[in-house]
Amino acid sequence: MSRQQQFKDREESILATAEQLLLDSGNGDITLDMLADQLDLAKGTLYKHFGSKDELYLRIIIRYETTLFAINNIDDSPGANVTRMVLQQLLSPQKALLLNQIEERLASSATGLNRMFAELYDIRRARMKRLIDITSSYLDAVGSGMTTRDYLSTIWAIGQGGAGLLNSSFYQRYLGRRDTLRLALVRQMLDLPKQYPRRDEVDTDKADLVDQIDNETKAHRDNLDG
Repeated sequence: MSRQQQFKDREESILATAEQLLLDSGNGDITLDMLADQLDLAKGTLYKHFGSKDELYLRIIIRYETTLFAINNIDDSPGANVTRMVLQQLLSPQKALLLNQIEERLASSATGLNRMFAELYDIRRARMKRLIDITSSYLDAVGSGMTTRDYLSTIWAIGQGGAGLLNSSFYQRYLGRRDTLRLALVRQMLDLPKQYPRRDEVDTDKADLVDQIDNETKAHRDNLDG
C-alpha cells in the first residue's frame, strides 16, 4: 500500500472515530487528546491531517454531506428516490441534529475556514439541485399539481421534525416506536402530492430554484476569488 493511500485510510479512520465520539459525548464536543487515545495515535499525528479541532469538525460535516449526495444520486424510481430523501434524517436523527448544531456553531464563531465552508456549500448546492430534480420527477410521475417548492419544503420540515421526535427521550417513553413513525412519515410524503390535482398552469419552481442555486454559487465563488 502506498504512503498516500495509508494517509487517506488513516484520515478516514480519524473522521469515523471522531464522529462516533461526538455522538457518544452527548454535548457535541470532544478533545483531541480523547481522540488520539481512542485511535492510539500521537496527538501530533492528528495535526498532520487537520489544522485544528474546528477543521476536524467541519471535515466530518463535509464527509456526511458527501455521503448524502451519493445516496441521492442513486436513480431507480421516483418513489424510491423520495423515500430515501425522507429517510436520510430519520434513520440517523442524532447525527443529523448534532452535525447541524456544530455547523451553526462553527459558522458563527470559527475563523480561517472560509474555503472549507465553500467546499461544503458547493456539495450542498449540488445535492439541492438533485433533490429538486427528484421531487419534480415524483410530482410528474403521480400527476400532482403540488409545486416543487412546496413539496421540497414539506419533506424538509417532516425530516427535521421527525428527527427531533426520534431523538427525543420523551418520544422514546410515551409516543411510540421508531420504525412505525418512520414508515408513517414516508407514507405521508408519498401520498401527499396525490391530494393535489394537476393544474393547467406550468410549475416554474424547478427552473427558478435551480437558477437561484446557480446564482448563489457564482456569488460565493466571486467572493472567494475577490
